[in-house]
Amino acid sequence: MLPKLKEFLDANGVKYESINHSQAFTSQEIAASAHISGKELAKTVMVRIDGRMAMAILPGSHRVNIHQLREASGAKRVELATEAEFRNLFSDCEPGAMPPFGNLWGLDVYVADALTEDNQICFNAGSHTELVKLAYRDFERLVGPRVLHFAATVVAF
Repeated sequence: MLPKLKEFLDANGVKYESINHSQAFTSQEIAASAHISGKELAKTVMVRIDGRMAMAILPGSHRVNIHQLREASGAKRVELATEAEFRNLFSDCEPGAMPPFGNLWGLDVYVADALTEDNQICFNAGSHTELVKLAYRDFERLVGPRVLHFAATVVAF
């Protein structure tokens, strides 16, 4: 697990579970490998909101609806960020495996309301072989995300 994340969770007295799985990159592959629901797996999508890098967190079985995110956030412009634009922000993580704790990197975090429906949240722990599972209420308390409606269902897995 990413040391920065482990230290943060431990310092805040959060109970969590580490789940190791075979190497996987897409939400569907990760959910299948870790034997969890795609709805419970939170994926991090990097976006630029009015020019500022931010995290959009949503169920693995959904996709970001850019139009809805722009409307719900009150932004003038929302765009998906390219990996080249954010790779250096997360030098301590494998590319694309950053946990949804934007506050650890000084980033705003937007959570899709669909993700708040479950009591648990599961997410990449900085690598493509490990997840962290914890109570959603602990995640929300520690990160303080803006919860908005911006996720569209793509697949059921």
